[in-house]
Amino acid sequence: MATVTPMMAQYLDIKAQYPDALLFYRMGDFYEMFFDDAVAAAEALDISLTKRGKHNGNDIPMCGVPFHAAEGYLLTLIRKGFRVAVGEQLETPAEAKKRGGKTVVKRDVVRLVTPGTLTEDSLLEARRHNFLVSYSEMREQAALAWADISTGAFHVKPVARVRLSPELARLGPSELIVADGPAFDHIRPLAEEYKFPLTPLGKASFDSTAAEKRLCTQFKVAALDGFGTFSRAEISAMGALIDYLEITQKGKLPLLQVPEQEAENRVMQIDAATRRNLELTRSLSGDRSGSLLAVIDRTVTPGGGRLLEQRLSNPSRSLDVIHSRLTALDFSFDHSQLSEQLRDALRRTPDLDRALSRLALERGGPRDLAAIRNGLAEAEAIAELCKDLDLPELTALAVTSLQGFDDLLELLDAALVAEPPLLARDGSFIASGYNSELDEARTLRDEGRTVIAAMQKQYAEHTGINSLKIKHNNVLGYFIETTATHAEKMLSAPLSESYIHRQTTANQVRFTTVELSEIETKILNAGNQALEIEKRLYLDLSASIMAVSAKLSSAARGLAELDLITALADLAKGENWNRPQVDASRAFEISGGRHPVVEQALRRQGGEIFVANDCDLTASDGAAVWLLTGPNMAGKSTFLRQNALIALLAQIGSYVPADSAHIGVVSQLFSRVGASDDLARGRSTFMVEMVETAAILNQADDRALVILDEIGRGTATYDGLSIAWATLEHLHETNRSRALFATHYHELTQLAATLAGVDNATVTVKEWEGEVIFLHEVRKGAADRSYGVQVAQLAGLPATVVARARDVLDMLEKSSRNGGGGSIQIDDLPLFAAAPPPQAAAPKGPSPLEELLASVHPDDLSPREALEMLYRLKDAGQ
Repeated sequence: MATVTPMMAQYLDIKAQYPDALLFYRMGDFYEMFFDDAVAAAEALDISLTKRGKHNGNDIPMCGVPFHAAEGYLLTLIRKGFRVAVGEQLETPAEAKKRGGKTVVKRDVVRLVTPGTLTEDSLLEARRHNFLVSYSEMREQAALAWADISTGAFHVKPVARVRLSPELARLGPSELIVADGPAFDHIRPLAEEYKFPLTPLGKASFDSTAAEKRLCTQFKVAALDGFGTFSRAEISAMGALIDYLEITQKGKLPLLQVPEQEAENRVMQIDAATRRNLELTRSLSGDRSGSLLAVIDRTVTPGGGRLLEQRLSNPSRSLDVIHSRLTALDFSFDHSQLSEQLRDALRRTPDLDRALSRLALERGGPRDLAAIRNGLAEAEAIAELCKDLDLPELTALAVTSLQGFDDLLELLDAALVAEPPLLARDGSFIASGYNSELDEARTLRDEGRTVIAAMQKQYAEHTGINSLKIKHNNVLGYFIETTATHAEKMLSAPLSESYIHRQTTANQVRFTTVELSEIETKILNAGNQALEIEKRLYLDLSASIMAVSAKLSSAARGLAELDLITALADLAKGENWNRPQVDASRAFEISGGRHPVVEQALRRQGGEIFVANDCDLTASDGAAVWLLTGPNMAGKSTFLRQNALIALLAQIGSYVPADSAHIGVVSQLFSRVGASDDLARGRSTFMVEMVETAAILNQADDRALVILDEIGRGTATYDGLSIAWATLEHLHETNRSRALFATHYHELTQLAATLAGVDNATVTVKEWEGEVIFLHEVRKGAADRSYGVQVAQLAGLPATVVARARDVLDMLEKSSRNGGGGSIQIDDLPLFAAAPPPQAAAPKGPSPLEELLASVHPDDLSPREALEMLYRLKDAGQ
């Protein structure tokens, strides 16, 4: 049997405990990987694959990354779907030697890095939450719990299976943990659809009794009743999440806030398709750029950016919450000078939440201490700006949370330098004058040369040898050096017995003294001593911060709230947005509404003005539907989306892009605008369209807002028309929702005469010299045609195709006017009549000139090609 080195035996033992993760095995200044881990990591990181020794007769593949640059490599691996177990050295080589000459340095995994457990700034998006989500099913109950360990946010919510997909789309988990078994099999298709990393966990982690004990231990309480009344499924989901954190963080649990229970009817329900169609936080390409969030985000702190995304993903249905936010926004809007002063202070505010989280996990550094100090300094300045002002409730609560940190701020101010290094092991982050022992060690460390120079001068005077030098090398340390000719003089000098001979070379003689040896020891030890003192002070300062961690978390939330309030006020003032009226009615009346994303894009592309439009879907009883007709490219989809976005913005507590808006609270927002194939799941475009439409018709209530575009377009004309017709009737009669229904089926406009809640509206266009001009204005009434041929011409179809399409359209319309109606038979139209029987072949074929003319299509010729054709025609005719 092949022998295994002690080091490799240790590696294999640790690796066996983490078979599903890459093992970063710390060896000095590198994290090394071996065997299959090395092969996979080398390919993923595009680094060299080498080898180290043999195992069972085969070379051992190896690769490594520098430990000081590990974060960048970790980010790459996590994004490519790997989990990484970080194995650190738990002692120094010197400490290991004390246990025996060939003893291996102790190592063990100190952290399991997964997508949902990241805390480092370099691994996270500053303006996005990084949610670890846990799903639990228990009999007839199910629940979701989610936490962001980088900020401490912790939430739980009961969830019905039918609502699981929308909830996951809302949260956008970085990682989803589920009990291995039926629940895992049930949720796996959703995880694959949304591309969420899915992690199975043992059923024992979801045991609700053990979970309850785990939660009580985490929050240091005897029972959970003080936090709310939780179902067994909710307790199971929360407890499993805590258990997973214990596994991945190796017992160093993050600083989590007490669990916040979310009610089902607290926020506007938005399904996954609607979030995607409306591009709320990500564009259809998956980027932040081009989304509503990117356009309206004027926050100046990471915490404010995360809060805005959270609000945008969870519009409120509570009138008290909405009105409180709007009142705070009113104050900020009216006090623009104060708002600008607050924004200036907020710009200088670090990310308190994430600094606090890293310190709690013992993963922080001096810069996190400085972040807390700088954040508290700005918080104090902000509180001073708002002193003695009559603030609205939401603003006043935020400002109050910033106060009461005088002692901590004074401590951190005195202890820390202005710009500390990233890591505690680098030292030099404690300010001079804070600790006398540290100052003494630093003086000896930094002024060692001065001390040695003074001693050299003293020895030269004692011996009378002006050329005497004190030097240093790694073998002798510090020593006195003189020439051989002066050695005798030195040994006969006063106090010559103090000089101890060390070494004689060809031209030099070297001595030392007891005093010089003592100074040498102090100088050599001073650097390590200073570093050890700083590490101790770092722990003391961290403990002082953690003692008020709950208050600091509250202050961080207060800063984020102020940032969002002032950012939305700045947005409203800069973009000419106005305060919406939001109440419990079924009103939906918007005057001069605009699409915020399209409006900004037009301005950026050349200053084109967005055409504002009105919309009135107010319904005291029953449905209110606008049936919108008009050509493609005229702006129907933009009109649909802008009204949905205005409702959503109003319910996050923002001003809206409209001259005025009166909106009765929307309970659900549904959008079916555009579609694409989902071939991986066997769905065509039409099937995707039908699935999304079915979800709307099965779920929408009378407080919902529904926007539908081109229902039935993916199938035959009569099938599509009948589906669109029935869908509109169902929305009107059964769902009784407020809805915008865009269509090309002009036949549907007849329903306005028979359905009381349906009104026709159209996007106006104007024809000029055979071309269509889009006016982008929505008015009551129905379009008389779709202008499809004109749009095709604008798109650049060849002129011959456009001309032929006009001929076909004229014939079809003429047939319809003559009574053909919907029963047009292609063969009955003169345009499509069968070709006459062929004539007997002429005795003589066409001339070369005729053949050339037959091949020419004038509309397709460029000026140069036309000139060349003239010469060819002339030649052919000769």
